[in-house]
Amino acid sequence: MPLTAHKESVANKLFGGVSLVSASLILVTLAAVATFLLVEAWPALTDTSGELAAKVDWIRPEMGQSLIQIVGYLVFGTVLISAIALLIATPLSIGIALFISHYAPRKLAAGLGYVIDLLAAIPSVVYGLWGAIVVLPVLQPFYNWLGDNLGWIPLFAPDPLTGTVSNTGRVALSAGIVLAIMIIPIITAVTREVFLQTPVLHEEAALAMGATRWEMVRMAVFPFGRSGMIGATMLGLGRALGETMAVYMILSPGLSYSFAILQGGLHNTIAANIALKFPEANSEGVSALIAMGLALFVITLLVNMLARWIVSRRSEFSGAN
Repeated sequence: MPLTAHKESVANKLFGGVSLVSASLILVTLAAVATFLLVEAWPALTDTSGELAAKVDWIRPEMGQSLIQIVGYLVFGTVLISAIALLIATPLSIGIALFISHYAPRKLAAGLGYVIDLLAAIPSVVYGLWGAIVVLPVLQPFYNWLGDNLGWIPLFAPDPLTGTVSNTGRVALSAGIVLAIMIIPIITAVTREVFLQTPVLHEEAALAMGATRWEMVRMAVFPFGRSGMIGATMLGLGRALGETMAVYMILSPGLSYSFAILQGGLHNTIAANIALKFPEANSEGVSALIAMGLALFVITLLVNMLARWIVSRRSEFSGAN
């Protein structure tokens, strides 16, 4: 065997081994995190005598509360606020990415892309401070208008006791809006790169057939970038599901299954609740909080599995056509 061929064979084997170890490390890390959460949460998950509730001050059995019930409330709040953020952020992000990649002049597109990357790097605590100090006072008149004119819709229903929406703005909608602002740069950055990878020949072929700019985007860019858009959206959703400080600084925490997103003291998220309770938690309280973390871990895992399934189904459908 020539010396050069021998060196190439060794290099290929070495690279393959390093790649295998790196890929295996991801699975090992995931398994380690899952094992840690399950072991530490096991005392809380297997408590059937009620001793846990008696030793955790924020669980009140006399009011009918249990750990499972509180986790259910927090899962609902987490999903609700993340869904609000995703509904706001996804169309805006796709529109911004499309403008940067296909409509804006080159110099403007470069500047906007740089700004988007900078926004994605801002810490969440800064978004939380900005949201609490700047965004909430701006949104409060809009909330009052929603309550006065659309209060008959359960989503915008005012407090039944006072007949008005929250006067602090610390409601689920505020948390969802700030989270949307946080995840827009992430979804936009990934979607922009996907759109830029669209084959030029596909775009030119559509234009040569007489398609308008929008028809070209609809026929060539969107089909090519569909899986990337789904991946970017799921990446943003993952950030929203696990966000702690921004929600912690904006939301007035509560426990409820209500869809009224303009009433304060009804909702909270798992991550924000863990940050709120952890500093003063005893050993039983820590176990209960880790059980909540396990629930968030499962939710995130299911969301990513759903995204992978959607992408694979889209690929199979495209291949069949």
